[in-house]
Amino acid sequence: MTGSPGTDSMPGNPGPGTPRPGTPGNPGPYGNVPATPAPYGTHGGDGHGSPTDTGGLTPADERLRRWRLVLGGSGGSDGTGRELSGADAAMDRTLQALYGSGPAGGPGAGSGQGRRGERTGGLGGSAPQVARWLGDIRTYFPSSVVQVMQRDAIERLNLSALMLEPEMLEAVEPDVHLVGTLLSLKAAMPETSKETARAVVRKVVAELEKKLAARTRSTLTGALDRSAKVHRPRHRDIDWDRTIRANLKNYLPEHRTIVPERLIGHGRASRGVKKDVVLCIDQSGSMAASVVHASVFGAVLASMRSLNTRLVAFDTSVVDLTEELDDPVDVLFGTQLGGGTDINRALAYCQSQITRPAETVVVLISDLYEGGIRDEMLKRVTQMKAAGVQFVALLALSDEGAPAYDRSHASALAALGAPAFACTPDHFPEVMAAAIEKRPLPVPDE
Repeated sequence: MTGSPGTDSMPGNPGPGTPRPGTPGNPGPYGNVPATPAPYGTHGGDGHGSPTDTGGLTPADERLRRWRLVLGGSGGSDGTGRELSGADAAMDRTLQALYGSGPAGGPGAGSGQGRRGERTGGLGGSAPQVARWLGDIRTYFPSSVVQVMQRDAIERLNLSALMLEPEMLEAVEPDVHLVGTLLSLKAAMPETSKETARAVVRKVVAELEKKLAARTRSTLTGALDRSAKVHRPRHRDIDWDRTIRANLKNYLPEHRTIVPERLIGHGRASRGVKKDVVLCIDQSGSMAASVVHASVFGAVLASMRSLNTRLVAFDTSVVDLTEELDDPVDVLFGTQLGGGTDINRALAYCQSQITRPAETVVVLISDLYEGGIRDEMLKRVTQMKAAGVQFVALLALSDEGAPAYDRSHASALAALGAPAFACTPDHFPEVMAAAIEKRPLPVPDE
């Protein structure tokens, strides 16, 4: 795109490379920045000024300043003709270290792809330098942007090994994706880093539990109450819609009323175990975020007395982590992200643990890229459903958007009456409630 720098279109002569993520002109997977974002709307100071503070700049100058931060470059080579100073210059340096461009042997030597004209980074392999950079981005950018930049740094600059250093772990902004990275590296993690890594994981887990636990318990408690059917429900437990439908033959036109000979409703669930839940989690590398969320939900479900919850993780082997459900951090460190996938073997184990099929919900969380025996996998699903098991297939349990998955296997499951769909953590309680009540699953619109 071309246009005048003083307009909302992309300035001419943008220079090499692409705009930086999360900035105007490059919404990418993270969304565009708002009209006056906190880090980009400040001018001077330490990056904590008012979101609408433009330092007295005219609207046209402020647009130029923003585009200069988007495009990078120096000496006006980006086409804006604008130089940066103060906090803007410091902010630009933190972006340049990650998204800057340089030839082989330049600032990004040893961390980027290194060929001339391609994007490389300037963090090198120095742990202290990276730790300082992590501190800088937390100074100049909000938490959501920091998490994106950390993720990009790990992927673009091969910083995985440095993530094992305690000082690095103390400097990062914890999030679900960072937890996934740490879990994939835990086999190589030195003893000096393990406690720090567990602290990082525990912080993320605590935040997720705080966000999800109360709503999950409330939603599922109601579903369990309604699933406990009785022949003579109390007045407050009568399902009036179903009662009216069942007694339409008793309609008295002269009185314009229905005589309810048969009441339909639900009793209150007792304190005993009413439902068995089996969470079967694919722990292949692509499912990292789903593993984190599923472990948290597993701990929440296990805390409910009326549910008997089992958690099974698998790749080409199967591990039962039910005994660790008291602490989702222990569950996560009991997984091993990576490896292949044998869904059939995992379902065979889950099937062997079912003792009350009519009162059991099996939740398979997998992208369905089966490395095992496909026909046997589908046969097991058929057998479980025929026995009365409520079978739920989730392609992902995360906020990452539409996942990659095996469409042929998803279609085969749908043909068996088990639609496979992605589910956000916020939507998961409603899915579980529907499965407990044996209602049609609330499959989100694609």
